[in-house]
Amino acid sequence: MDHTPPGPTPPAPHPLPLEGITVVAVEQAVSAPFATRQLADLGARVVKVERPDGGDFARGYDTAVRGLASHFVWANRGKESIALDLKDPRGREVLERLVAGADVFVQNLAQGAAARLGLDAAALCARHPRLVAVDISGYGPGGPYGHKRAYDMLVQCEAGLVSVTGTPEQPVKAGVPAADIAAAMYAFSGVLAALLRRATTGRGGPVEVSMLDALAEWMGHPLYLGLYGGAAPARTGVAHAVISPYDAYATADGRQVLLSVQNDREWRRLAEQVLGRPELADDPAYATNAARVRGREKTDAVVAEALAALDCDTAVARLEAAGIACARLNGVADLASHPQLAARDRWREIGSPAGPLRALLPPVVLPGGEPPRMGDVPALGEHTEALLRALGMTDTHIAALRRDGVIA
Repeated sequence: MDHTPPGPTPPAPHPLPLEGITVVAVEQAVSAPFATRQLADLGARVVKVERPDGGDFARGYDTAVRGLASHFVWANRGKESIALDLKDPRGREVLERLVAGADVFVQNLAQGAAARLGLDAAALCARHPRLVAVDISGYGPGGPYGHKRAYDMLVQCEAGLVSVTGTPEQPVKAGVPAADIAAAMYAFSGVLAALLRRATTGRGGPVEVSMLDALAEWMGHPLYLGLYGGAAPARTGVAHAVISPYDAYATADGRQVLLSVQNDREWRRLAEQVLGRPELADDPAYATNAARVRGREKTDAVVAEALAALDCDTAVARLEAAGIACARLNGVADLASHPQLAARDRWREIGSPAGPLRALLPPVVLPGGEPPRMGDVPALGEHTEALLRALGMTDTHIAALRRDGVIA
């Protein structure tokens, strides 16, 4: 008989934080879908309500991901899709039954559309006191802009982001949908806060997020600089308005390296160990950051000349050896093969109507290291029948809804 004492019992896996939470979302484009995807990653069941005639219009933005749209794949994994015509009373009845069993409702319909359908947060919370209901809009209710249509680029312009992004000659919008992402993340954190409050009070309530408010918060630094410093920051490309050298420099192999010298000690190391010009460490024209900013063109020329003689990898190695913060100016393909993401095992595989796809893990690593729930990207209406049957509908009823175009 084996008398070896049993080893310690391995700890039971922790449930994901939002397991048991059901979310119903009438959503489209990016802001609401990206918010609810975060909830799905944390374990929530997310039911995505789409139009029968094509669904979320982001499905048609492009066909880059094996025939699927890149925006849609990014923002909609881990959800169940039900295709309902909400203009038909029978479709609204199905939605009402779904909402009655939900913990969270999220919508980002065009301004006024949710209220006309009785789906605005205030109306839903009046009918369902435990529900957390989220309205995401472009500019918020009321005010002179409350009626305006809002898309990411337009809100970037209204919030002033475009005015501080780009080169002195040309303002540009951010290369990612910054207004959509900002609103999504505030909606996500708002849901978590409201659920936490519900756990102690037993009541949900409405949550309101506008894209303009979200992006205006992100504009805090240039806003305060303009309000109290007399002028907004100048557009400087990838350079820094008040630090030098802090820019991108071409290397001998056609790539670019960015570096940032944060203080005069770092400048001395750069001059001695990378530029091969130790005399510049004490030259009054370069020795202080203020002097280097005043003579930015000369400073940049000295740095550019030295790095132009090196290939990218050699330049980075020398900068790192000298303790100078630096980075390669990567493209999207470089990100997809980034060695840091690979070394930290940040890639996973998810399912989709087009087959397996690569997907990055969410940025937050949970206590205990439980992996997020990275579910499949749904086909339009993929879960319609299963959801209707779960509501108690018969095959005859479902067939009638399909015949009349209420479901797809």
